[in-house]
Amino acid sequence: MDAPPNPKRPCHDPSSVKDPSSLHLAPGFNQSNVDTTISSFLSLSDLPLFSSSPLSIACSFDRVLDKVIDASDHDRFLDRTLQLASLLHSSTKRCIRKRATLHNSISWPLLPELTTKVFSMLDTKSLMQASVCCTMFNKCAMDRVCYSHIDLTMAAKNVDNGVVCIMIHRAGKELRSLKLGSISSRSTFLLTRSCLAPLSFNHGFAGGLLRSLHLYNLTLTPGKSLCAVLSLCPNLTDLKVIGFISGTDKVNSVEHLAPITTNCRLIEHLFLENCGAAGPPSSSSVVEFVDNCPNLSSLTLFQFGVNDAMTRTIIMGFRQLKYINLSGTYGISGSFLRDLGLSCKDSPLETLSLRDCYYLKEREVLLFLNSILAGDFKSIRYIDISSKHGLVSDAGIATFEPKFPIEELKKQKPGVTFVAIFPAPSSSSSSSSELYSDSTSSSGSSYYSYGEDEEEYDDSG
Repeated sequence: MDAPPNPKRPCHDPSSVKDPSSLHLAPGFNQSNVDTTISSFLSLSDLPLFSSSPLSIACSFDRVLDKVIDASDHDRFLDRTLQLASLLHSSTKRCIRKRATLHNSISWPLLPELTTKVFSMLDTKSLMQASVCCTMFNKCAMDRVCYSHIDLTMAAKNVDNGVVCIMIHRAGKELRSLKLGSISSRSTFLLTRSCLAPLSFNHGFAGGLLRSLHLYNLTLTPGKSLCAVLSLCPNLTDLKVIGFISGTDKVNSVEHLAPITTNCRLIEHLFLENCGAAGPPSSSSVVEFVDNCPNLSSLTLFQFGVNDAMTRTIIMGFRQLKYINLSGTYGISGSFLRDLGLSCKDSPLETLSLRDCYYLKEREVLLFLNSILAGDFKSIRYIDISSKHGLVSDAGIATFEPKFPIEELKKQKPGVTFVAIFPAPSSSSSSSSELYSDSTSSSGSSYYSYGEDEEEYDDSG
């Protein structure tokens, strides 16, 4: 355990050591003599540093310092010793960096402009590691273009509000994307609600430059702080928020879709994961939400309180929507699929994911597949209805062996991938899962298989 500081002697701060050239020199000072003395001191490196032998340098330090313990000015002497040790340490590090810089400037094959270009392609953590290698690398890594895409999620536990402010300041007018927080909800980090305050500096200059913003498990309530942040980012085209509701907020997350998108009319990719308890669903803000985002092409609402009527409004309202993921939604039975057949015959929708929708009905999925066979949803390429809960049968109970026209889909729609994984109720292992897959191989022939593991489909938006 570290010893507590001596209250009679102030703690030494190495950063407070002044440049020797700026200090007042005593009369008769001879720089040459000082250089000679330091050179003689450093030439003692051939002696053992740490040893029980009286000839070791460590023992010599102890003897000299012990002699001044009883001296009246011992505090000043010890402080002076710490200052000199700090100066020696700093000078040694500068020398090491100069040597590395000289070596790199001779052996590094790229021009500074190309080095900066390479550094701009690195993730933020790797960029920081490269910047401390030598002065040359540090200079190249300070270029604003290297901070266009800031990702601080990989070192979340070491990132505080000050680090975020420094990064945004370094990016300046080149700032385009920002990722903050911890991807793992169980991790602890130092960011607070004011971590995005730098976006508002200089009348929101930095926020106006952002095109992509990803926030992971930050304590931002959607009604206040999140909306305030997004109001500073009117040019966002990509927004991802994990942990949409925090604390004790019980307001239904659907009610916040319109407010948070009011100032984001250019948004194309929206990913929201709800982590709070939702109240009774309301569709009053869904229409406004649709009107706010006319360019939306990719939408993920994970564990949101949407129902069939809201989903129908969303899919029919977003005319450019190609990807929609409503996984974990408890309010969907699938009846919205029945109403979308004729109205969405020429819909650009390519991907539909309804994983783990607790009340999704087998009959509604069957009618949807028949609608696809009839020529509706011409652009659809990927459908996922996998669920650990199974599907709701006509008898109102969970079924893990639904009957779907797989063979007809294979013949008439060879370009469609249909995934339905239903773990057996008695086991959650992948070996007891069933996969219906209709797809096209590299040779153009389709295949139909059971018991294969499926990789998690990732929304690239």
